[in-house]
Amino acid sequence: MNIKFHIELSQSERDQLAALLSGGRHASRKIKRAQILVAADEGFSDEAIAATLNVSGSTIYRTKRRFVEANLEGALSEEPRPGVGRKLSAKEEALLVATACSKPPPGRARWTLELLADEMVRLTDHDELSSETVRRRLAENHLKPWRKNMWCIPKIDGEYVARMEDVLDLYAETPDPQRPVVCFDESPTQLIGEVREPIAAKPGQLERYDCEYRRNGTVNLFVFMDAHRPWRRVKVTDRRTNQDFAECMRELVDVDYPDAPIIRVVMDNLSTHSAGALYDAFPAPEARRVLKRLEFHHTPKHASWLNMVEIEIGVLRSQCLDRRIDNKDTIIAEVAAWEQQRNTHGAKIQWMFTTENARQKLRKAYPVKES
Repeated sequence: MNIKFHIELSQSERDQLAALLSGGRHASRKIKRAQILVAADEGFSDEAIAATLNVSGSTIYRTKRRFVEANLEGALSEEPRPGVGRKLSAKEEALLVATACSKPPPGRARWTLELLADEMVRLTDHDELSSETVRRRLAENHLKPWRKNMWCIPKIDGEYVARMEDVLDLYAETPDPQRPVVCFDESPTQLIGEVREPIAAKPGQLERYDCEYRRNGTVNLFVFMDAHRPWRRVKVTDRRTNQDFAECMRELVDVDYPDAPIIRVVMDNLSTHSAGALYDAFPAPEARRVLKRLEFHHTPKHASWLNMVEIEIGVLRSQCLDRRIDNKDTIIAEVAAWEQQRNTHGAKIQWMFTTENARQKLRKAYPVKES
């Protein structure tokens, strides 16, 4: 039976629809329903409304029916849609998640949506399963099996804790010019050249440069930083061998701190960062002379964040090296200018993490001896 619904709006409903249609941001379907109700209230036929508003007869029918059977808000809002039942049962979704977290099949580095869909067809009674169904179920479980992160997982044992607290205690000491604490590290840097000359910035237009570039090799940056006073030095070299490390340590002793009886150097566990590197580079008497004034303090393995100079290298890269520099001479000049500015302005790293903080925040990671 074809039911005709008659629309007669109250004055308050007309005012509400007029306000809705006068402006503001609303869903286009809601605007269409409001226009249908206004037109019907003014006496227009369904055919005229369909032609004028470019809507189907079924849309007009549903809107008028919902107004009559419910109210104005019911006619303007979205009607619940039945939709299609979920393709996978709860048990099958659990199987999909377990499969996505398992080792991929032989010959494949990782699971893909297509591989997972095929595997689910093999493991269940489904004749077929779309990649989109697999993607949606994985998204609900925050899984992306084609992606993975790499990070260093430290082994926190007695050795780790001993080295960590040794470095933290150095940072917490009262500055002593006779026994300075110097953080040391190295960082390779690519020399990148332009293939085409960049277009300079001008009012209303950013600087533009070509996505293509030219590699001109690499240089190495040896970075020194005093943990207790605003001083740092950067040395640019072609390599980072035992010889280069040994030269850095000799310069630290003879040039940077000629009057300090002992210089305590914080560094990571790189193979060249050892006393043996000086014996590889210098005659034994010279190596011994330099080493007698050095005291090495190594950070724990996979804990380079404990080396304060890591923060300074980050500042160097963001303030000075975040651009294309194509030759060693320019790197040397630019880094020297940056170094002088930082030293002149008295820039220091405000280190806040102490041994007490470590014992509190990392207490669960500290080894516990069973009694």
